[in-house]
Amino acid sequence: MRIDLNADVGESLGAWSMGEDERLIPVVSSVNVAAGLHAGDPVVIARTIATAARHGVAVGAHPGYPDLAGFGRRAMALSPDEIEASVLYQVGAVAAFADAAGVELRHVKPHGALYNRAVRDDAAAAAIARAVASFRRSLILVGLAGSALVAAGREVGLAVAEEAFADRAYEPDGALRARELPGAVLDDPAAAAAQAVAIAGGVVTAIDGSVLPTRADTICVHGDLPGAVDRGLAVRRALAAIGVEIRAPGVA
Repeated sequence: MRIDLNADVGESLGAWSMGEDERLIPVVSSVNVAAGLHAGDPVVIARTIATAARHGVAVGAHPGYPDLAGFGRRAMALSPDEIEASVLYQVGAVAAFADAAGVELRHVKPHGALYNRAVRDDAAAAAIARAVASFRRSLILVGLAGSALVAAGREVGLAVAEEAFADRAYEPDGALRARELPGAVLDDPAAAAAQAVAIAGGVVTAIDGSVLPTRADTICVHGDLPGAVDRGLAVRRALAAIGVEIRAPGVA
């Protein structure tokens, strides 16, 4: 069994530092590089891609809402046309740096509030999928398992990677628990590892104790949360212990 282990990285901005990218990137098999509108800047994008290249980690773009002050986690009333143009703009930016570094851009994963909107908003999901397909049809579109975004990607002929989360709590309807609510983040590395193992087995336990079916081509460990490296290592070791091979999507 193969599962990708991904992390959102490159989210520093100017003199403001977020995450431990130098330590976290070698732990995972793919990274989602912030594209500059919710976090990141040109220097950070270039540096992050170079780090991933040194460690043989697959590189993807991580487009979000144009919301630096809110870190892309606030809902914005962008129209589908605005979403499509914004995603295309951001994917193109990360791709330019990847090309300059001689690195293949492998996938696209939306960030934050845009990601969550595309779970159920068909029009937003279709706009994201159109943007990715119009830029490069070889890109893999990453979305929450069973979401509208995954369906939209398939509809336009993209390869998709269905995602689950080791370090986030789930609601009984399968949505991620909002970060402002208690228990939304699994801080304990052992808890994140146990959830990853359950996901590999096809289930996840929601915040109310109900057991939900799920599937995952890729499992996320958030790079912006304190303790990300410890959680990433715990998840990787736990998956290896049950015979799961950690490998980026699309790698033979």
